[in-house]
Order: sequence, then C-alpha cells, then structure tokens
Amino acid sequence: MATEALRAPATTPVKPPRRRGGVRGNENIAGWLFVAPVIVILGLFLLLPILMALWVSLTDWNGQGSPFTGDVPFVGGDNYTRLFTEDGLDRRDFMTSIRNNMYYVGIVVPVQTALALGLALVVNNRMLKGKGFFRSAFYFPSVTSSVAISVVFLFLFANSGAVNKLLALLGINGPEWFADSRGVLHLLLGAVGVDNPPGALTSGGPLGLTWWDWLSGPSVAMVSIICLVIWTTSGTFMLMFLAALQNVPVALDEASTLDGASRWQRFRHVTLPLIKPTTFLVLTLGLIGSWQVFDQVYVMSQGDPAKTTLTPAYLSYRTAFRDFDYGSGAAISFVLFLIIILLTLLQRRVMADRDEPRRARWWRRRVPERS
Repeated sequence: MATEALRAPATTPVKPPRRRGGVRGNENIAGWLFVAPVIVILGLFLLLPILMALWVSLTDWNGQGSPFTGDVPFVGGDNYTRLFTEDGLDRRDFMTSIRNNMYYVGIVVPVQTALALGLALVVNNRMLKGKGFFRSAFYFPSVTSSVAISVVFLFLFANSGAVNKLLALLGINGPEWFADSRGVLHLLLGAVGVDNPPGALTSGGPLGLTWWDWLSGPSVAMVSIICLVIWTTSGTFMLMFLAALQNVPVALDEASTLDGASRWQRFRHVTLPLIKPTTFLVLTLGLIGSWQVFDQVYVMSQGDPAKTTLTPAYLSYRTAFRDFDYGSGAAISFVLFLIIILLTLLQRRVMADRDEPRRARWWRRRVPERS
C-alpha cells in the first residue's frame, strides 16, 4: 500500500476560475469614461482651433466668410517665407518685434527671478516679524488687473508724471517716456560722445536689420513696460521660491554652519541646489510669459514709438485684426510658438543635472540583460 501510494501521480492544483467583471476588471473602461469629457472639451476648444489656425496660416484669408471654402486662396508657406527670406515691410516688422522681445526677455527674466528669490529669502527669514503682511504686500501687484496697472503706469511715466518729478528733484531732466524711440544703448553711447554709428554697423546686418539696429537696446518706452512687468510678476514667483525654501531641511543648514560655511556658501552650495527644480520652473514660466507679452503693450504703447515696443504677440494681433491679413497673423503666432518651444528645450538642457546620464550608464552596466 505504501509503494502504491508513492507511485501515485501527483495531481496538479486546480487554478480557481478568474473572476470577470467587477470594479477591477473594468478599470480601463471606467478610467476612459472619467477622462472622456475632458478629452472632448480639450479637443473641441483647444486642439481643433489650433488646427484651424494652422490651416489659416497657409491661406490668404482676409476674414470675409469661412476660411475653409474653396474661394480662399491657398498660399502654402508663403506667409512664413515672407517673414524670413523676402525683403519687405513684413520681414522688417517681424524682425523688429523679435529684437524688441529679445531685449525684453533678456532683462525681465533674470531681474524678476533674482527679485523674486530675494523677496522669498526676506520673507523666509525666521527673525522677520509680520511675515504675513510682507507676503501679502509683495504678492498684491500680481493679483491686480494688468490693464488697470498699465493705466496707472501711463500716468506715472507721463511727461509731467511722478517719475519725472522725482528725477527733477535729483537734478535729472526726465525723458518723454512714450515718445522717445532711442535705444538705451544708443543713449549711453551718446553720453560718451558716440553720436554717429560706425559705417561697419550700418552697411549691413542679418534678417533685414543693420547691426546698429540690433545693438540699439530697449527703447525708453520699453524700459517703462519692463519696470511694470517686473513689479507685477515678481510676487507670484516669490511664492514659488518661498514654498521651495520652506522645504529645505533645517538640519542641512545647521550642519553646514557647524562645518564653518559662511552665509553665502550655505546659500550657494546648500540652498540653491535644493531649489533648482523651482528655479527651472520660474525661469520657464518667465520665459514663456515674456515672449507672450501683449496686454501691457496694447494698453501703454501699441507698438509705438517708431515700433520700438512692437512684440511678436502684438504684431500677430495687429496683422490679423487691424490689417485683415489673418494668414500672416496666424503664421506669426506659430513662429512664436516654435520659438518658445525651442528656447524652453534649450533651457531644460542647460539646467539639466549633469550627473543623470552618468548614473544611467552606471545602472545599465550593472543590471544584467534579460534573456
């Protein structure tokens, strides 16, 4: 009996039947049902208008009737080539707006980032009393209507406004802020006696503008818009930096203090590396917002004087809704979109952690491949 029991084949365990249906079995269907309304809304009100605008940028639509009929001339990439390769007013205006926006971004993004970080460090100081008041005071301009603040700045920077009155007390004759088209760099060169540009800078230049035009710097009118934007945007970025600073472990700061690190060394080697993701976020949002500046230009200058405050976003609006050249206006907006994407990717690459590729290669060398 024992040997027969030993020779009996082992029976394979019977797997319980798989349960079908129920909550777990319908997770995918339930998930798609929950996100379907959002997908439909984004598709109808975001993706579809973008595709429609892309089609308009390939046509010569003047705003009359529907752009999707056969009566609208199809021009292909002519609206784009006029901005870069064909000599004319279109390319000159577009390159002028790019030049203006480059100076605008080059000043606004670094200054507002540094100012926001400085305000966050002040508010985060443990010895500061009345933190709630200062936090609200610094953030208040960010929640105020940009149109209303732009109108107030028009009065401040008027010829007889408060800014020129303060400059007069210091013995400085204030400029006509929204009537002076001279660039700041040209004004500084004129102060040292360089009134006439060298011939090498006026004989030629890239993309329809002379080198002297590219090196003009922001105009006096653009400086007033820059001051407005820096004042109104630093409060929002201050809250982002403040949240990041409050997540920095206190133990690390205390340990570096015990190791003999100075305040600057603690800030540079401890605080800045830990808030690097927030810094990247602030720089990215500032870069995108700076290339999309529109409302301040629309209210304060409308591109004047002499197109020195013209920006690509405002040029797109003016070309489409004032000149009724909707194809060129849409083309400018898509070129601006590509500029923002490329600069964001470049900024991401510059600020990427240099140790990540090394760690990835180290991991690949040690993880055995599966057969």
